[in-house]
Amino acid sequence: MDQPTLKIIEDIADIPAAEWDALAGGDPTLSHAFFLALQESGCAMPQFGWKAQFITLWQGPTLAGAMPLYLKMNSFGEHVFDFAWADAYQRNGLRYYPKLVCAVPFTPVSGRRLLAASDETRGLLLNHALQYARDSGVSSLHCLFLNEADALEAQAQGMMLRQDVQFHWQNPGYRDFDDFLSTLSRDKRKRIKQERRKVKEAGIELQCISGETTTLEQWSFFASCYLHTLRLHNSPHQLNEDFFQRIGAALPQHTLLVIASREGRPIASALNYKTEEALYGRSWGTFEFHSGLHFEVCYYQAIEFCIKHDLKTFEGGAGGEHKLARGFLPVTTRSAHWLAHPQFARAVENYLQNETHAISEYLDELNERNPFKH
Repeated sequence: MDQPTLKIIEDIADIPAAEWDALAGGDPTLSHAFFLALQESGCAMPQFGWKAQFITLWQGPTLAGAMPLYLKMNSFGEHVFDFAWADAYQRNGLRYYPKLVCAVPFTPVSGRRLLAASDETRGLLLNHALQYARDSGVSSLHCLFLNEADALEAQAQGMMLRQDVQFHWQNPGYRDFDDFLSTLSRDKRKRIKQERRKVKEAGIELQCISGETTTLEQWSFFASCYLHTLRLHNSPHQLNEDFFQRIGAALPQHTLLVIASREGRPIASALNYKTEEALYGRSWGTFEFHSGLHFEVCYYQAIEFCIKHDLKTFEGGAGGEHKLARGFLPVTTRSAHWLAHPQFARAVENYLQNETHAISEYLDELNERNPFKH
């Protein structure tokens, strides 16, 4: 068979959606509709530092492989932090930006990044991306939130691996929320019951609304909550209402909104993505502060949903050591990095060796604080 033809594509609308999705494997955050919504809503566009340079491989007219790649002019929306690296470049009179980033913008969910049906094509995708990085003169190439197979491929092609920690909830087959609580240590169980009771005593009611029945008004409310909370925390540009409305329309079977109401009026909301196996907590916002409200809207409602629908995993998003006390356990996430500058590459390699050791010690510490009964 002839070698597949390489094309670098800036507009995902130029890639057939069905062929892209066949390679994406059912992950909603890797779906054609998800990237199209990011593009058409203006969220992942050059004016915000995201210029699509998707690596694609074609066998004749058929898509054989794809890699979501962006030329980045900043490090926002990535959730794998390299601001210190950029600062070091600047202090030494070098340019860190532009760089190339293989990622799903604003989405710290691990998964496939080398979308292909065969290992050979996966390797070719990364090989082409590395060659493109060399030829284009960027400072670096970064592949974020890789699954294990893609991380091993990146390592085999000479990229440096980096680890971080997230907190995921696992469902071994709980009968109900009380069954889950019964497995926790006494102090953790008591805290969760107190938090849930405070929300109930505040007169707050909760709804879990699957995308098939979510209304335009509910999506609009969620977006307003999310954007209000971003502004309160002076967070940089991320997603907008147009993106959420597009996702709601295009991927209803993969979305779940949690809406909290008080005195008949909605006050807070959280968005989750879902598959047949897992739930992914993504974004939230609120117009009112109530003790325990964040945990109820973002965690406990999602856990109850997972138990009810027999979903095996709930990924609570990036960061958040506080999740440990609420029944989540630490897991390792992976990214891979290539830097063009030899001295900086060596310095980063040394840094990553030390960081990996520190992450390992941190994981040991977290596991010693396991929230479950011993």
